[in-house]
Amino acid sequence: MNFPMIRYVLSAVLRVEGLLFALPLITAAVYREWAVAPVYLVLLVGCVAVGQLFSKKPKDMALYQKDGYVIVAFAWILLSLVGALPFVLTGEIRGYIDALFEITSGFTTTGSSILKHVEVLTHASLFWRSFSHWIGGMGVLVFILMLMPGEGGTHMNLMRAESPGPNVSKFVPHVRGTAAILYKLYIGITGVQIVLLLLFGMPLFDTLCITFGTAGTGGFGILSASCADYTAAQQWIVAIFMILFGMNFSFYYLIFYQRKVRPAFRMQEIRGYLAVIGAAIVFITAQLMRQTDFYRHFLDALRAATFQVGSIITTTGYSTANFDLWPAASKWILVLLMFIGACAGSTGGGIKVSRVIILLKTIKKELFTLTHPRAVRKTMFDGHVVPHEVLRAINVFLAAYLMIFCLSVFAISLDGFSLETNFTAVAATINNIGPGLAGVGPAKNFAAFSAFSKLVLTFDMLVGRLELFPVLMLFMPATWRKSWARDGKTQKYRQPWLPVFLCPDDAFIFPRR
Repeated sequence: MNFPMIRYVLSAVLRVEGLLFALPLITAAVYREWAVAPVYLVLLVGCVAVGQLFSKKPKDMALYQKDGYVIVAFAWILLSLVGALPFVLTGEIRGYIDALFEITSGFTTTGSSILKHVEVLTHASLFWRSFSHWIGGMGVLVFILMLMPGEGGTHMNLMRAESPGPNVSKFVPHVRGTAAILYKLYIGITGVQIVLLLLFGMPLFDTLCITFGTAGTGGFGILSASCADYTAAQQWIVAIFMILFGMNFSFYYLIFYQRKVRPAFRMQEIRGYLAVIGAAIVFITAQLMRQTDFYRHFLDALRAATFQVGSIITTTGYSTANFDLWPAASKWILVLLMFIGACAGSTGGGIKVSRVIILLKTIKKELFTLTHPRAVRKTMFDGHVVPHEVLRAINVFLAAYLMIFCLSVFAISLDGFSLETNFTAVAATINNIGPGLAGVGPAKNFAAFSAFSKLVLTFDMLVGRLELFPVLMLFMPATWRKSWARDGKTQKYRQPWLPVFLCPDDAFIFPRR
C-alpha cells in the first residue's frame, strides 16, 4: 500500500472541500446570515490549513487498483465527516449522526433526509446541502485528476474506483484530458438547465439548488413539498434534465466531440434506458387515468408519471406527488426502477442498465445452451464480446449487493418498522434514490430511525455510490498487508486484479502485476 500517496491525495481532497466552503460563505453574506457565516469561514481556513500541512508530494506517485479503491473510500468518508460539521456547529441539525446522515446523503447523491421541515435551514446551509449533490455527482476526485500530476494508471485507478457506474473509459489518451471533458459536459448541461429554469420564472436561489440536485441526480429540495410547488413548465424541464443526466456521458462525448449521432443512439444501454422509461411512463399514466381521481387531465397525469419515473430511475428522488398513494402496480413499477437505476458512466445510481442488459443476455444464452448443448454462443454488448471475467464480475457484484441489502434490512428491522418501510428504506439508500414507501415515502423522512439504523443506512449510501467494492475492501485484511516487488529501480506495489467492470474495451486498462 502506497501510504504516502494516500496521504497526499486525501490532503488534496481536504483542501478542495475547504475551498468549496467559500460558496455557502458567500451565500451567507448575500442573505446577511451572520450567525452561520463564521462557521463556514473557520471551516474553510481550517480545512485548507490542515490539508496543506499534509500535502508533501511523495517520491513514488504510482497507484494500483487496490490503492485507488482505498483512496476513494477514504476520500468519500473524509468528505462526509468534514461536510457534516457545518450543520452541527451552526446548531441547525442536532446530533452529529443526523448531520452525517444528511451530508452523506448529499455527497452520495441519495437525497434521503432526516429533516421534517427543510425551510428551517439558513440559505447558506440549504446551498451547501444541495451543492453537495453537484460535487458528488461527478466526483471530487475526478476534478482533482485534472490538477494532480501522476501516471496514467494512477489516474485511471482513481477514476474507475470513484465512478458511479461500471463503465469508465478514456475518451482521450490522457486521463486528465478525460476528466476535463467529463467536467466540461457536466458544467455545460448544468448551465443549460439553469438558463432554462431562469427563463421560465424560477427564482435564482431555487434554480441553483434544484439544478445541483438534478445534475447530481441527488434530490434535495429546498421546500418540504420538493418540486410540487413549481409550475408545470418548470417541472417538465427538471424531468427532462433528470433523464438527460441519467444517460451515459459517452453518449454526449460521441455527439458533441466526435459528431457521431447515429452511433450514440445505437448504444444498447441508451436504447434500453429510454425503452424502460417510455414503457413505465405509458403504464403509470394509463393507470393514473383509469384507477385514480388524482388527475382529471391527461397532460397532468403524463407530467406526474414522467417526473416520477425520471426521478426514480435516475435515482434523483425529487417528487411532485405523493406516489405512495398511487395504485399498487404503479408503486411496484417504481420499486423495480429503483433497482435498475440509470446508465453506467452517468451521475445516477442503482444496479445500472448495462448490468441488467448483460444479465438478461446471459440468461438467454444459458437457456439456449440447455436446448442446444453443442452450440457455441457468445454474449455480445455494443458489438463486443463480453469476456467471461466480466460476466463473473457481474455475478460477484450482484451477490455482494444482495448480501448487503439483506443484512441491512435485517439490521434496521430491529427498530420495529414495517417490512415495506425497511425494504424501501434500504432500497432508497443503497441505490442512492432518496424517498421510499410507507414510513419513508415522499411525504415523510428518515428521522424516526435509531442512530444505529442511520449509520447502517449511511453505510449503504456510501457502498451504493462507490459500487460496493472500494468500501468493502477496507474490511479485507489482505488490503493492509505490505506486498511489494522491485521493478528495476522503482518499487511498485503488487495486488491481485479484481475485474469488476463491464465495458470489454476497457476492462483490462489497469496495470496488472
